Amino acid sequence: MTKYKILYAEDDETLAFLTKDNLEQHYDVTHCADGDAALSAFKSDQFDVCILDIMMPKMDGFDLAEKIRKINSDVPIIFLSAKTLKEDRIKGLRLGADDYLVKPFSIEELLLKIEVFLKRSHKNTITDKSIYTVGTYQFDSKNYLVFNDVEKISLTQRESDLLKLFLDNKNVVLKREAILKSLWGDDDYFMGRSLDVFISRLRKILANEKGIAIENLHGIGFKFSVS
Repeated sequence: MTKYKILYAEDDETLAFLTKDNLEQHYDVTHCADGDAALSAFKSDQFDVCILDIMMPKMDGFDLAEKIRKINSDVPIIFLSAKTLKEDRIKGLRLGADDYLVKPFSIEELLLKIEVFLKRSHKNTITDKSIYTVGTYQFDSKNYLVFNDVEKISLTQRESDLLKLFLDNKNVVLKREAILKSLWGDDDYFMGRSLDVFISRLRKILANEKGIAIENLHGIGFKFSVS
């Protein structure tokens, strides 16, 4: 399956290595260590998302985003920056950025934001996929059904959204807060209780599926493990 392409501009060598390593589990990533190189890369290829640092040599992220917007008005742009002032966020958004994450950032949150933007642009076949194989079951995410030759199980919309999120991030640790914000837009206590109920039901449905487990990582979150 074709991986979607991400342009990642970051001059911090250690941060770039770690972030690129995580992103490459899902996407085809082109990393550039300065703004000029990133602009050249953008002009020479088609990218689905741009992730830009602001303080870079040769051309900063603000100027880079402005030039990218003149070439392509639709490609999602996410700023990752240590600049925390409200004025910097406003400037980035006014230049056409879709989001602004402050360093240090959560890789889980970054991955979820990328999914959202790719889904909005109707380009990500992973997030737009509707039929999944889960052990001996098929999962129809659009119709909230888990089924096989023997039975058909109806899910609520939230249960379906949760299972889809897990399947799009198999064997990846998802923080509890990130899951809650992805499904509800908030990490309220009562929503957290609902999440626990949904996970309990999904575990019950998949209890007899070998090699599949929803792992609870205490104090962190969950991992949908498939072996």
